Order: sequence, then structure tokens, then C-alpha cells
Amino acid sequence: MIALVTGATGFVGSAVARLLIAEGFQVRVLARKTSSLSNVEDLPVELVYGDLTDYQSLCLALRGCDCLFHVAADYRLWVPRPEEIYRNNVQGTVNIMEAAIKEGVKRVVYTSSVATLGLNNDGSPAHEETPVTLADMIGHYKRSKYLAEEEVRKLVRQKGLDAVIVNPSTPAGPRDIKPTPTGRMILEAAQGKMPAYVDTGLNMVHVEDVAIGHLLAFHRGETGKRYILGGENLTLKEIFTIISKITGGTPPRISLPHNLILPVAYAAEAWAKISGREPMVTVDGVKLARKKMFFSIEKAKRELGYQPRPAAKALEDAVNWFRAQGMV
Repeated sequence: MIALVTGATGFVGSAVARLLIAEGFQVRVLARKTSSLSNVEDLPVELVYGDLTDYQSLCLALRGCDCLFHVAADYRLWVPRPEEIYRNNVQGTVNIMEAAIKEGVKRVVYTSSVATLGLNNDGSPAHEETPVTLADMIGHYKRSKYLAEEEVRKLVRQKGLDAVIVNPSTPAGPRDIKPTPTGRMILEAAQGKMPAYVDTGLNMVHVEDVAIGHLLAFHRGETGKRYILGGENLTLKEIFTIISKITGGTPPRISLPHNLILPVAYAAEAWAKISGREPMVTVDGVKLARKKMFFSIEKAKRELGYQPRPAAKALEDAVNWFRAQGMV
């Protein structure tokens, strides 16, 4: 079976590609000519060049494929040119789904995000059906992923696209080469650069379990439905404490109020616009941290047979990979 994987040069996509190869799939990888290939250079994949904004290149990439794993996304919390993230995440998703329909692809797994889901004010775990609207989306990344997911569901209803949606939470583990915003947080904590924390929480999951969830969704997921691929709900203090145990460092003891950090974030973004360098803290990131981003994985467990490993293992593998790269 031939599978096209988008985003395989990145963090989650690389894990998906590796698992598919191990399961006997013939994997074709879509990459831009400017992409770093370090995450796939050791893999027996067919490399095709294209771009999510170029519909014809996507048709060529999908020609002869049985299935598509659309993992690629523009994941940035600081977006100096917002139109880029909508072009990549929304129009790019429409383009490749339309191309999949045209080329007769039989099954699609679309990688969305828990960023598209509702949150509970009391901090209790949200699920796939927790109420949410576009107005609840904070920042361009969340809005773009929400709109992209809506477009996928529309194509399922109107054009018969056989697509399953998966919503990974906060992946951690090896090969976060960029790194992602989450990876950068883990790296800086491992380097001892996080002496304080804010009162928030994340659902942490091993990136390889996210990949397993993609495969389970491919085999067992119901068309048009979405499944949260998460792990454990942890406060930020708990995450930093686990990392300090891994590194032998000192866990942070200072809790910073959100209202104190928000002006710093505005100042950091103002300087970023002048310097062109990504800010250390973003306004969207601080606003997102006002709620605990806790999620339930019961639906994926029940319907897909999803069973993630402990979050501490994800953090340990992430830190060890950064250490192997000489970054810790």
C-alpha cells in the first residue's frame, strides 16, 4: 500500500512515516525544495517535491497513492504575516484534500490539533464534543487549524472524502529538529532557563504514540469523526519538575501571575518586529495559558484501542535527544 505523508520532514510527520515503514507501507514523502531532509534521509522513502499552495504538484504527488496522511502544518504562535499561516493551513489543506479526491485516494488521515477544541473553565478535561466556536480561538494558529478542520468535514459531507480527523495534544520526544514551540519549552527547561512557571496545564504525549494513533485511526476510525491523541494532563509545574529530575537540575519554585507576563509578551513582540527574531514569549501563548489545556482520550481508547505510554517517558526521550544533539 502506497501512502503519501506530508510533513514527514518535521516532528510528528517523521514519526508517522517511520511507523508506516515499519508496518510495511510504501511511503512517499512530500517536501518543499527548501526543507531540511535530516528527519527522513535515513528512511527508505520516495521523495517528491511540491507545495501545499501548488495544487498541480499535489496531484502529481498523490498519483497512484492508496492513502494520505496529511500531517504538515504551519505551527507558529508568533506570526508576523498572518496571511501565510492561513494560506498554508487552510488553503493548503483544501488543496491537498481536493487533489486526493481527484486522484482517487481511498483513505485520508488528517492531522488537526487539540487547538481546535473547546476548553472547560473549571480545568476539567475537555473532549471531542466540548462546545467551541471560531470566536473562542485565540491567535492565528488556532483559528487557521479550526477553519482547516471545518473544510475537511465539509469535503466529507459534500464530496464523499473518506477522511478521519486526529487531534494530537502536546507531543514530545525525539527528532524535534526545529524545535516546535513545545520542544523549545522543554529544551529551555532542560537548560535551566525556566526558573519560574505560570499556573497552566498541558496534555503531554509521546510523539511515537501520536504516530500509533494515526495508524489506528487509519484502520479503525470512522469517516468524518475526530479523535484526541493525547497522553497525561500535567500542570506546567509538574512538567518542569519531571524535566528537572531527568537533568538533575532544580525545579522552578516561583509562580508568576499571567497579568505580570502579558506586558512582557507585548514588549517582546514589539522588539521582535524590529529585530526580526522570534520573541521568547508571545501574547497568544500567555493568553492560551489562562486555561488549563486538559483533554480526555477516552474516545480514542474506546474506539481505536489507543494506549499511550506515561508522559514522563515522552519528556525523557525529548531531553535525551536534545542532549545527543549537544543542546543540553
